[in-house]
Amino acid sequence: MPPNNESPKDRNVPPKKIVRESRASSRPKPFLWVLGLIALVGIAALGYVASKPKSSSAAKDVADTTNAGPAQGYLIGKVDAPVKIVEFADFECPQCGGFATITEPDVRTRIIEPGLANLTYYDFPLTQHRNTLAASNAAACADEQGKFWPMHDRIFQGQDEWNGEATDAPKPFLKRYAGEVGLDVAKWESCFDARKYQKRISANLAEGLRRGVNSTPTFFIGNRMYPGLRPYDELKKIVDSAAKTTTTPVATGGLAAPATKK
Repeated sequence: MPPNNESPKDRNVPPKKIVRESRASSRPKPFLWVLGLIALVGIAALGYVASKPKSSSAAKDVADTTNAGPAQGYLIGKVDAPVKIVEFADFECPQCGGFATITEPDVRTRIIEPGLANLTYYDFPLTQHRNTLAASNAAACADEQGKFWPMHDRIFQGQDEWNGEATDAPKPFLKRYAGEVGLDVAKWESCFDARKYQKRISANLAEGLRRGVNSTPTFFIGNRMYPGLRPYDELKKIVDSAAKTTTTPVATGGLAAPATKK
């Protein structure tokens, strides 16, 4: 009988091709279906992310700034104050609300009232805030009756109840505020419904965009821009420094129309 040169190990190992086929055939079909489903979901998710519109901080889609005309802000303080503080803000912006309710009272009593500076507010509505244009409109219509700043304060104080996260219908809240600050509510409501000052709001926004504003609040003091919420002590130092270095108005360049005084 001829000798057998195969070792036991060689005899027990199937050809490589057979091993590969065995492994492939042993994998259950449902497992392959799951892999395919995961791949499809991944492709769909990537497509959604790629096609999702990018958010923008500035409200280019909220107000038409093409033919808005000259900006016209709302002034508080002495017209001839040596330092001009310019604020671009959004009524629905939480940081703007923080400034208006916490920091601004000190700014008014310790900087504005003594005549160290004045403050001019300009609307800068943001795209992500659904009710901010309604609030700007409400404040502009209050200005028609000489009460912009009382309405400004009340709107910021009630921000949590009328903002876009809280309601789709801000008008009832704004109308109540109009009565609380002593407006002729019927006259205010007629102005509000007609969106009488939408062009003014758009012009203020356009001025902010022209100046490079892309977040709120943003302040201009002296010849510098200061984006973001600032504490009182920091603002006081900036105002003091500006008073030493300049005596010329800061709110220039496109601000042809006079601001409305308190």
